[in-house]
Amino acid sequence: MSLEHVPGEVKNQGWIEVICGSMFSGKTEELIRRLRRAEFAKQNILLIKPKVDSRYHKENVVSHQGNSFDAVCVNNALEIPKIWTNEKIVAIDEAQFFDDTLVAVCTELASKGVRIILAGLDMDFKGIPFGPMPQLLCIAEYVSKVHAICVSCGNLAQFSHRTVNVNEQVLLGAVEEYKPLCRACYTKIET
Repeated sequence: MSLEHVPGEVKNQGWIEVICGSMFSGKTEELIRRLRRAEFAKQNILLIKPKVDSRYHKENVVSHQGNSFDAVCVNNALEIPKIWTNEKIVAIDEAQFFDDTLVAVCTELASKGVRIILAGLDMDFKGIPFGPMPQLLCIAEYVSKVHAICVSCGNLAQFSHRTVNVNEQVLLGAVEEYKPLCRACYTKIET
């Protein structure tokens, strides 16, 4: 069932949507697309991003393609309920950078009738589930897995291969630090 076909009685309740995938798969682009539609419908929106993500803009959420949407930066998920002022939609970009308290915050807001839209990497550069994303995927009513294109073979890519020799889990970057790979190409490189 697509979100456009949600029965009327469900539309008055809150729910959780997760957009996940690898680097360069269009997660933020899809998040912004959904927010633009809600904005057109004059729905109140609160867009959150973690302070750690300052790649393209200090405050706005910006896609790799350059599309932008005003956001509020927070240090942690517990700040979100404090700045929420009854917006009907709370969107969160780069959800993988938050800790597990994000799950409880999203659950609480959804139970208050809020539509929660999260975008984030489902796996880190080692192919390991990233941050609170596994729990968010489990509790979400709607999940959209988006894919990049493998830069080695052209198949659908779901892995974010790190091209620089840095072992920390969090390394902010773009095309200089990461490339999307399919499972077969990723496995060849990692073994």
